[in-house]
Amino acid sequence: MARVAKRLLYGSAARAACAVAALWASPASAQLFSADAVELSGDVRIVAATGEKSWLKSGFGKLRGSGDGDDLRVRPELGNVDLVWKPQLTWSLSATIVGSLQGGGRTRAGLSQAFLTFRPMRGDKLAFSARAGLMWPAISLEHEGADWHVRDSITPSAINSWIGEEVKPVAIEGTVATEIGASKLRATAALMAANDTAGTLLTFRGWALHDRTTLAFNRQPLPPLGDLAEYQAPYTHPTMDVRHGFAHRIGYYAKLAWQPPIPIRVELFRYGNRANPREVNNAPEWGWDTQFDDLGLVAELGGGAELKAQAMHGRTRMGYAMDGHRWLDNRFRSGFVMVTRPVGKIGLAARAEAFDTRHRGSLWDDEYDEHGWSAMVAAKREWGRLTGLVELLHVWSDTPAREYADEPARQKQTQLQTELRMRW
Repeated sequence: MARVAKRLLYGSAARAACAVAALWASPASAQLFSADAVELSGDVRIVAATGEKSWLKSGFGKLRGSGDGDDLRVRPELGNVDLVWKPQLTWSLSATIVGSLQGGGRTRAGLSQAFLTFRPMRGDKLAFSARAGLMWPAISLEHEGADWHVRDSITPSAINSWIGEEVKPVAIEGTVATEIGASKLRATAALMAANDTAGTLLTFRGWALHDRTTLAFNRQPLPPLGDLAEYQAPYTHPTMDVRHGFAHRIGYYAKLAWQPPIPIRVELFRYGNRANPREVNNAPEWGWDTQFDDLGLVAELGGGAELKAQAMHGRTRMGYAMDGHRWLDNRFRSGFVMVTRPVGKIGLAARAEAFDTRHRGSLWDDEYDEHGWSAMVAAKREWGRLTGLVELLHVWSDTPAREYADEPARQKQTQLQTELRMRW
């Protein structure tokens, strides 16, 4: 089975390369750069934040911004700039390539997504589609568009912040949609690779809330590791196979979405990267055997109001077995409830969530368990291609690993942001 899956992944990459090469040789390629195929978006912000050093600066801070302890720090900031190219290759085959520039702490640029989409003509009862390439699985209830921007606020929940930073594989994905009576069903299954290190940042730093996503071949900083520094590099590459080569151990994900004949949609998602927790490279970066289940709910409340709820439960393990446990064995949970409602031309959003991690490894045990919560309110107003947002976010957490940075385990942070988004 693994050999067959590996051939599928390799074959998909080869076919994608041939398709691109053929396009460059075709006179029709000039049409691939029409105004409809290219989209540019970006935002600028003013950020006011209190609290500890952000994780982007190798700290334990949960937010994208950071203050000076309890003192408020205010600064202008470039948010995210995304260039999206979506050429239509044939009537049923298209491509999506997204390049991103991310401002603020540790400004960086790179490839965000690159995949092919196959969407043949729909049948009477069934619709089929497929994707292949580097992409996010369809988990988030808060993101939309090829640039994967947050729809109703600036900062996504802890769950979808983690998806953005550590769960972006190279995958082959197929989806079937059908109707059974008055209900709609949509099933997705995928084989994947290049996501061996998913779980590293979540374990060593804990949960966080931010809209910085991982880029291909880029690395994410880790906070101080203390005694574990001899086992793990001070960074992690989320899109990587730890073992030399590609697709040595094929992972998977699957999703089932059900919409009954009432304004409710329920989604169930399962992920397993099947990484070898004993695999390590020279950095050293390790494989993390990570699995999680995610349950999502979207309900229309009337008057344009909408409720979204999402809950995740999973486990990630790394290292050799010692005293009956892996070196690191992290069970993680998070959940949020969000309500959005239009008031005139302004869209309002409010979200509350809780999160925790529970360590049962031989090197980290329950004395490093993390727990915390956050609350967010936001307002949005659109003017054609411009969107203005204001967001107030507060997070409290108890993270004992902060002792490696000589900081109190219990910390709170507050962040106020104003943002102007532009789309061309």
